[in-house]
Amino acid sequence: MVRRKFIQSSALASAAILAGSIPSVIAGQKQERKFKIALNPGTIGVKANFAQTLDYALKYKYEAISPFTQEVMDSYSDGQLNDILAKMKANNISYDSTNIPVEYRRDKTKFNEDFKGLRKFCQTMEKQGATLMNTWIISTHDQLTYNENMKQHAYRLGECAKVMKDHGIRFGLEYLGMRTMMTSGRYPFIGSMKEGKELIGEIGESNVGFVLDTFHWYCANDTLEDIRTLKPEDVVVVDLNDARLGFTRETQLDGKRELPMATGVINTKDFLQGIIDIGYAGPVRTEPFNQALNDLENDEALKLNRESITKSLATVRL
Repeated sequence: MVRRKFIQSSALASAAILAGSIPSVIAGQKQERKFKIALNPGTIGVKANFAQTLDYALKYKYEAISPFTQEVMDSYSDGQLNDILAKMKANNISYDSTNIPVEYRRDKTKFNEDFKGLRKFCQTMEKQGATLMNTWIISTHDQLTYNENMKQHAYRLGECAKVMKDHGIRFGLEYLGMRTMMTSGRYPFIGSMKEGKELIGEIGESNVGFVLDTFHWYCANDTLEDIRTLKPEDVVVVDLNDARLGFTRETQLDGKRELPMATGVINTKDFLQGIIDIGYAGPVRTEPFNQALNDLENDEALKLNRESITKSLATVRL
């Protein structure tokens, strides 16, 4: 279930002191980029399968791709999988993350039913060599209070995390920072990095961390200093986006965003500086939910998307 459908249906020295292990940043000094530029075609309206996505990544110089685990489970022989894995290895292409195949937000019956298939999914990821899974935390609920929702999320996501850990998979949780979403239901829920830390603490599994999205970071009024409180292993996936002009931080809507650096509403430079400072080494991708981008031809969308990431990287010295 994609989030849009779900919604429709329902500083330097002080930074080092704060983070402990953050390397010092000297004016004019280049810093190494450890993270990988990732391609998740569906988020920019590109229809492509596993093999096509790899070809697009090579053409437009992406460094990681989505694992397409369900497609591999349904359609790939061992020989076909080995061929694509060899091609990835030869071109130094790693993996992005994939969504959890468990609907944990609804009733217990649905959760238990989906949970039964999680281990097979994780086994396939392990066979692929893929190690990252993610989900997003809806920041409101019509029936559950904050504490009730916290308890349910911690238990269900914790059970999923345990299965993932058996197969070497890290699990990223994305808090949604829009104030408009938090007030759309009766009971507001997690909508900031600090609250996300509380949920991760309640889950208590070492393979659980954040999906950090510039859009939600901005909407939650989180800061560079907040990012610098994290260790690299605390971040599983990073999404770069920009926010629309003509809206305040408090009135931005999910499902309506821009490519990074398109408007300059979000301080992309500070965000990138933060993940560089902590030594983040995972995938960095876009997730703009932008209809104009979705309407473009595949090659045009892929080129524009890659250019937006390049423009973002130019804001920091690498």
